[in-house]
Amino acid sequence: MNVQAVNPRQLGDNSLERTLDSILLAEDDPIFRHVIATWLEKWGYKVIRAENGQQAWSILQQDAAPQMLILDWMMPEIDGVELCERLRDRGAGSYRYVLLVTARDNKDDVVAGLDAGADDYLTKPFNAEELRARLRAGRRILQLQAALLKSREDLQFEATHDPLTGLWNRRAIMDILRREMLRYQRTNSPLGVMMADLDHFKKINDSHGHLVGDSVLRESSRRLAETIRSYDSAGRFGGEEFLVVTPGCSASDVVSTAERIRTAVSTRPIGTDAGRIKATLSLGVASTETLQTHDAEVLLRAADNALYAAKAAGRSRVQLASADPVER
Repeated sequence: MNVQAVNPRQLGDNSLERTLDSILLAEDDPIFRHVIATWLEKWGYKVIRAENGQQAWSILQQDAAPQMLILDWMMPEIDGVELCERLRDRGAGSYRYVLLVTARDNKDDVVAGLDAGADDYLTKPFNAEELRARLRAGRRILQLQAALLKSREDLQFEATHDPLTGLWNRRAIMDILRREMLRYQRTNSPLGVMMADLDHFKKINDSHGHLVGDSVLRESSRRLAETIRSYDSAGRFGGEEFLVVTPGCSASDVVSTAERIRTAVSTRPIGTDAGRIKATLSLGVASTETLQTHDAEVLLRAADNALYAAKAAGRSRVQLASADPVER
């Protein structure tokens, strides 16, 4: 649902840890494969075995493929170096840590393996503790990468979302409106917008304080977001005012959705530290179907004027903008 994205900071790293507990072991020598698998299972890893490079490549196409790989250099069908090259050329998805295992100890061969995309290498024969140490290093690299990606996602979320409600912020919801207007210009599929405002919100703040007012805003936003479709978008436009963008909706559909939002917010009182508070919502609705405009600002202004009319008519109601809205 794109109206209220999940903040990455709220997500745990359990999924990452589960992925790092699995290792793909691609080795064509059955005895060596058994020995390595025994070590790995003793250390608590879940081992996914492949007898050749083609099997390994097929496993790596799966959604839950391991992020840690031990690849033998010399394998039938696809060797370890080619597997590395394929992984790095594809580029998409989660990064995978590749430990290349080889009987070659020539420095040029080692360089070729690392240039192909391997993160580390071990020369056969090697002992268990050396392998274990390399895998620990690989886990640290993957954990660091995951932390960096999470930080980037956090920053992106903060740049586009309102910190109080979790809805899109004003800049982001306006960008969405402009993009949907461009889509309307290409496809002529109708576009609707709603301007919504909590009625008498200043009285709530004055009577109960801003913390209680924040609780009312958060719960109203949650109810709004749950009511609209997954491909609609809702943002906090400012203060207690919201903007909802509804692509592909006729004027009557937008009005119906607005009425559902009004009912969802207004019917049940909102529980707060100051007790249960009844909040109501007024909405102004505008549609390209009735206004015949290709200008996002005109559509937005019409919805804002309709909101003003809803307020003037007694609040807690939905007002559809006419083709010739009355300016404030």
